[in-house]
Amino acid sequence: MDLENINDSIEDFDQKAADKAKANWDSIAKPLGSLGVLEEDLIRIAGLTGSDNVKIDKRGVVVMCADNGVVEEGVTQSGQDVTAVVAGNIVHHDTSVCRMAIVANADTFPVNLGMVYPAEGVIDRQIAPQTANFTKGPAMTVDQAEQAIQTGIDMVRDLKDKGYQLLATGEMGIGNTTTSSALSTVLLGLPVEDVTGRGSGLSDQGLRNKVAAIKKGIEVNKPNPDDAFDCLRKLGGFDIAAMAGMFIGGAIYRVPILIDGFISSISAYVAYRMCPKSRVAMFASHVSSEPAAHMLLEHMDLKPLICAEMRLGEGTGAVCAMPLLDMALSVYNEMVTFEDINIEAYTPQGGEDA
Repeated sequence: MDLENINDSIEDFDQKAADKAKANWDSIAKPLGSLGVLEEDLIRIAGLTGSDNVKIDKRGVVVMCADNGVVEEGVTQSGQDVTAVVAGNIVHHDTSVCRMAIVANADTFPVNLGMVYPAEGVIDRQIAPQTANFTKGPAMTVDQAEQAIQTGIDMVRDLKDKGYQLLATGEMGIGNTTTSSALSTVLLGLPVEDVTGRGSGLSDQGLRNKVAAIKKGIEVNKPNPDDAFDCLRKLGGFDIAAMAGMFIGGAIYRVPILIDGFISSISAYVAYRMCPKSRVAMFASHVSSEPAAHMLLEHMDLKPLICAEMRLGEGTGAVCAMPLLDMALSVYNEMVTFEDINIEAYTPQGGEDA
């Protein structure tokens, strides 16, 4: 996979379309920029898609499901059977993200990238039953990591071909806050303790196990912090790699991709480091309560719409952002303009008194 060539082939941001969207916002009878990041995001979607006629009516949530070999190290309180149970429940629209997606008018697509236990009805893109235990060697081979990235790219292409205009990233995999913390440690250059949280509720001993496993994985694998792909294959998971692929695919196929929480954020950051132009397709939905979540968004200069201390995963935070974007679009498309009501439009003012 030639990521450098992929990056070079990605179209630039369409500034003309973005400028038209900005002009439309500024014509609306309200204070300039008063919807904040909501305005900025619609302008960015216009620049991504090349049209100020922003459409996000058909939307989906892609939940990448994968198991992680590092679970052997006692880094979680749940077994890998839970991955299969939740993935199966997604098929039957009976998980948190499914209930929320129904409200947000979004379809949900669970994808099996590598689960120890099968779940009927999940989209089958299995690479292996799980990643290897990274405390003993690389989590993935080069081919496995590339296959996972390509799966994410292909999902965006396939869903765009079916008319989807907005996609959210989600994940399900026991142990994936461990892989995410490991990647954050190396790529952000921070102490393990500063970027490692309790995940889904670890005890003190569980947290110590998690920190120790990450330190051992880094010592054994010696990932190159200047090579995001090297870090990904040595310390990451199939789910992280596939979501990174979705962000790259969003840039290739000009589809906005919503970042969810911590695991989705490290996936976005990995994509950004491997393929910098992929940032054009990234939209931050919320900032997770996990320690490294806000740091990752800051490194990409992305502003979240929601600060609700969520840490559920599955794509739940990303789905929460969809109705907010709908509300912004209702103003963008339907609000009266200054011209309509014969009032002089606001103009930007200087920061100092004349």
